[in-house]
Amino acid sequence: MPARPARSAATVRVGVVDAPACCGSLLQAPLGEAEAADLARVLGALADPVRLRLLSLVADRGEVCSCDLQAPLGRSQPTISHHTKVLADAGLVVGERRGRWTWWRIAPERLATVRRALGG
Repeated sequence: MPARPARSAATVRVGVVDAPACCGSLLQAPLGEAEAADLARVLGALADPVRLRLLSLVADRGEVCSCDLQAPLGRSQPTISHHTKVLADAGLVVGERRGRWTWWRIAPERLATVRRALGG
């Protein structure tokens, strides 16, 4: 497993999108077209077992280096990069580039929005 890089002052955030606020509960009122499209994009990102496992690993650890995701997921680094990009594009995770590696953390406000939309 690659060594974890030291935290440096020169960091760059990656995979950060201005995710829309999404929507109110679909159980309380019909979704508008834009709200439905946004929610479908997020649910589509979650509709993959590898991405669900990846999201749960990041949530469990609070913050995790992409270099530490290969072993628990049993996937190659390019595959992990693909899945983290899908999650980041949906606004579910935020990455911070530190040297060669990206460190990922959950976007709790986005998950809370999805939870509300599903009536939870």
